[in-house]
Amino acid sequence: MSKDYYKILGVEKSASEDEIKKAFRRKAHEHHPDKKNGNEQAFKDVNEAYGILGDKANRAKYDQFGSAAFDPSSAQGFGGQGGFGGFDFNNAGFNVNVEDFGDLGDILGGMFGFGGGRGRQKRGRDLELEVDLEFKEAVFGAQKEVNIYTNNECETCKGTGAEPGSKISQCETCKGAGKVQQQQRTMLGTFNTVVVCPACHGKGEKAEKDCGTCSGSGIQKKERKLSINIPAGMSHGEALKLSGQGDFPGVGGKAGDLYIRVKVKRDPVFVREDHNILSTIKVPFTIMSLGGKVDVETVDGPVVLKIPSGTEAKSTFKLRGKGVPYMSGYGRGDHMVTVMPDVPQKLTREQKKLLEELQREGL
Repeated sequence: MSKDYYKILGVEKSASEDEIKKAFRRKAHEHHPDKKNGNEQAFKDVNEAYGILGDKANRAKYDQFGSAAFDPSSAQGFGGQGGFGGFDFNNAGFNVNVEDFGDLGDILGGMFGFGGGRGRQKRGRDLELEVDLEFKEAVFGAQKEVNIYTNNECETCKGTGAEPGSKISQCETCKGAGKVQQQQRTMLGTFNTVVVCPACHGKGEKAEKDCGTCSGSGIQKKERKLSINIPAGMSHGEALKLSGQGDFPGVGGKAGDLYIRVKVKRDPVFVREDHNILSTIKVPFTIMSLGGKVDVETVDGPVVLKIPSGTEAKSTFKLRGKGVPYMSGYGRGDHMVTVMPDVPQKLTREQKKLLEELQREGL
């Protein structure tokens, strides 16, 4: 069955080598079986397509004869050597340096057993914690303490894995380079990968004696207490990033990040809408009719609001600059106050008499 490799990668026939490589990376990420919505067959098709189009000789042959050129069952098949689609990629000298593919190299490494990671510094896992905030704490910011149990740098060796005072010498495995080259033959060809030296973890040197506390791993698992400065203006669900406060991966590695996600408790008086604060107050209907002044509770404390005569129910007034501070540190939103008439449930005899007189006057 004929296959359109250009269509599989989502590129035009005139696509450059770089465009084909980028398309391969994108499609492989999209269809990788380890992803939630991954598709194993589509992932294999993408790899097959790149195996042809990613090699100049194979691409020229495909452009001339189509996929039948690599199909041993076809009369146009070349050689019938077996292997992948009738074409032996390994014998074809299809070499791929996995470093060219960025993070995709990790995916390919997992598929074909390269292991060891590419030639870059190990990075620990990112972690996430939730912190509860009162409404006003989210508005004005707060100082919070959190406890986190995670992998940390060993206190004895400071994450180096070496016993303090131990003699340090050049790593014999990588000869001080910190990296070694691996070769793996697969159905897609020979993959040359540059990986972190497993002996010295990329440092290029090794201690004669491992740290007695962490047994050379550089990791000490323990609980830490962190003091977190929550900036003013954070909203529910937002996260604060603390660089280097996540999991420490061990010797030669760099700790991941810690994300503090805030959960803002509901307030009985205030509601947040972007950088504005909303509230509703009840005003005596006499003040709404005749005008007057009322006290309004804000996050900054009570302020006096002037109510003009003839104010209708559900009218909204703006208290400028009494809202939520902007994260940039410049300015604040507003406080929007909606007024509703306060109708008394019980009236004195005198109040009732006065209202009846007003009713007779048509009010």
